[in-house]
Amino acid sequence: MKQKAWKDLSTRSKIGTAIMTLVQIALLASALWDIRHRPAQAIKGSKRMWVAIAFVNFIGPIAYFLVGRKTSDAPQEIRDSKE
Repeated sequence: MKQKAWKDLSTRSKIGTAIMTLVQIALLASALWDIRHRPAQAIKGSKRMWVAIAFVNFIGPIAYFLVGRKTSDAPQEIRDSKE
């Protein structure tokens, strides 16, 4: 199957591609920001590993948010005071 050039795509395809690109960038930025600001003890595994995984399109950041962060039953005020 031959790849289409950007100019050959329909307007609908261009908009869809642009939206998916923005979603991917937002997921990546959110995951990287969270990894940077979350204490290492609150992350399952190493921060370096999760940074590398976060760069895997869509799957990496979603995996980090679903699996990579440790959950805490403590209220937000208590968690904030520990940092």
